[in-house]
Amino acid sequence: MLARLSRAELCIDLSLTSPPYNIGKPYEDMLPVAEYVDWCSSWMRRIYHLTSPTGAFWLNLGYLEVPMKGLCVPIPYLLWDRSPFYLLQEIVWHYGAGVSGKKRLSPRNEKWLFYVKNPKQYTFNLDDIRDPNVKYPNQKKNGKFRCNPLGKNPSDVWSFPKVTTGTKRSSKERTAHPAQFPLEVVERIILASSNMGEVVIDPFAGSCSAGIAAVGLGRMFVGIEIDRHYCEMAVERFENFMRERQTIANESLFF
Repeated sequence: MLARLSRAELCIDLSLTSPPYNIGKPYEDMLPVAEYVDWCSSWMRRIYHLTSPTGAFWLNLGYLEVPMKGLCVPIPYLLWDRSPFYLLQEIVWHYGAGVSGKKRLSPRNEKWLFYVKNPKQYTFNLDDIRDPNVKYPNQKKNGKFRCNPLGKNPSDVWSFPKVTTGTKRSSKERTAHPAQFPLEVVERIILASSNMGEVVIDPFAGSCSAGIAAVGLGRMFVGIEIDRHYCEMAVERFENFMRERQTIANESLFF
C-alpha cells in the first residue's frame, strides 16, 4: 500500500504509528530479530520518501527478546538509525497500569522516537501543546514572567494512562484491539507536528485512534490496516465519533 501511495504522489506531513513488536501478538507473525529489523527498515524508508520536506515521523516502540542476549530489549536500540530520517529526540511515555513482574521490575513505559526529514526546518507547534500545570505561574524575573502564559514545555517524559481492559477498569475509549493508542497521546503529537488541513498517516492503523484524533483536530487522515476485522471496527468507531460530534454541534446551537 505504501508503494501505491508513492505512485499516487501523495505527500505526507506527519506519520505516527506503532508497528507490531515481534512478540507474538495475534496480529503478527514472529520473525527472527534480524529479519524484523530489516522489515521495519523497509517500510520506514517508504514513509520517508512520502514525507513532505518539513514533515515528521513519530514511532512508538516497546520491547522484545533478543535470544541469548536480552529479555526486554528496547526496540529503539535496534531501529533508531534504520531509516533516512533524522532522530530529533526520544520521548518516554510513562503509564501506571501494566503487567506485573515477579523476577524483574514491572514495565511501565514505552518510547516514542521523534524523527524529522529536515533538522533545520520542520513543523513544531509548541504553543499548541504547552502544559498549563505550572507550579509558580506568576513568578517574574526583571519584571517579566519566567513562564510562558500558555504554560510550560511538556518535556520529553509524558504521563498518560494506557488504554486498559477489564470489567471494572476498562478505559472508556477501549475497543477490541489489543494494542490501542490513548487519544490524549496522539492528539498531542498531531497538534505538535502538523497543521490544520495537512495529511496524517498511520501505516498500522489498528483501532484508528490516530484517525479519530486527526479528523477531530481538522487534519486529513490516511490509515492502512491489513486485518479486515480491525478495519470494520475502525469504521464503526469513526461513524460513532462523527455522530457524537454532530450531536454536540446540534446541542451547541441552543446556547
